[in-house]
Amino acid sequence: MSMCCYVNELPVKRPQKKVSDSKRTTSDPMFPGYINNSQIIFGGRIMSSIDKLAYMTAKEHAEQEVVTLSAYILFHKPVYPNYNLVLKSSVNYVGKTSMEVGVRVEAENSITGDIYHANTAYLTMVAIDQDKKSVIVPELVTKTYDEIRRRKEARQRLKILKNL
Repeated sequence: MSMCCYVNELPVKRPQKKVSDSKRTTSDPMFPGYINNSQIIFGGRIMSSIDKLAYMTAKEHAEQEVVTLSAYILFHKPVYPNYNLVLKSSVNYVGKTSMEVGVRVEAENSITGDIYHANTAYLTMVAIDQDKKSVIVPELVTKTYDEIRRRKEARQRLKILKNL
């Protein structure tokens, strides 16, 4: 544990959690009723799946209720009806009360098994208490090359956001 913050002018030790402690994978079938006028899955439906997984990931890390502060979502390729979304998430970066959760979305053809990268998303989640006030979250321990790379990239995105 390291020192982070002060409560009543006394230093508070923050617990630490590994990236693997809150990493998640889930799937979500895309039914024909989810299509838009272009006959592909409505982007808002995919965004909902992304937000739900980011919520579960951040809540697991924070061990507190969380809310979405911002989302940056890239739509690389369309998703078609009867495909399954395969969503993979991890906490990339942790500040004092917020964290960035990265979500990779793959689309899987439920008949052939073919898979392609459909979306990439980065969501900023804030931990809150029962009074809806932000609360301190555990520090993030990054060990692998990919975890360290994701943390550095998240810091760069944070710098860009702060300059907007």
